[in-house]
Amino acid sequence: MNKVILNGVTVATFKGAEDLLEFINNKKGILAAVNAEKILNRDPRIKDIINNGIGYIDGAGPLLAARRKGVYDAYKIAGCELWLKIIERFCHTRSFYLLGSTQSVVEETARKLQKDFPGIVIAGFHNGYLSTESQKKDVINDIRCKKPDIIFVAMGSPRQELLMAELQEIHPALYMGLGGSFDIYTGKAKRAPKWWIEHNLEFAYRLMKEPKRISRQIHLLRFAWMLVANKL
Repeated sequence: MNKVILNGVTVATFKGAEDLLEFINNKKGILAAVNAEKILNRDPRIKDIINNGIGYIDGAGPLLAARRKGVYDAYKIAGCELWLKIIERFCHTRSFYLLGSTQSVVEETARKLQKDFPGIVIAGFHNGYLSTESQKKDVINDIRCKKPDIIFVAMGSPRQELLMAELQEIHPALYMGLGGSFDIYTGKAKRAPKWWIEHNLEFAYRLMKEPKRISRQIHLLRFAWMLVANKL
């Protein structure tokens, strides 16, 4: 594992998913997917969370930037695949907690995981609608009581990163932000076809399917300029 700093964000680079899985064995902390949007995020809290955790490359932009800085064996690892590899590796030795999405989706995710990974210990699950302090307190108490080893938080960025940092102070564990991975896993949402993924164009496919994402993806132009101008 090597590290590279991109616009003040410390990114851990791995040679592949197996390399990352070996690294996180018996570790606690926040596992955060790093893409161009997070590298350009101006909220110092997000940078601190990544810098104090384990930020891994989950985007073509950071991958190109890391290689330009001399880390030629850097590898892009898709978070929507990684969390299932983590479960596959640790399902017989660790307990898991699922937090995020709607109640029906998180329940279906738990059922599907129990079917796909016989023997898995799912300590608990909860939807991602924590709009009140009472709802958040219920989740905090549940996690504190059940003490899961690995907690997956599927809420989207930056909400999931901020919540994971808060929870980590209360219950140290391995946390991983998943965005919409529960929806993909249960078939409620579809990932880009293989060709788009292999050619690092998954962002373009998602934009075509969800034009409203343009307000979020406009940062890609700025990232590209900073990459070409060697400003990262």
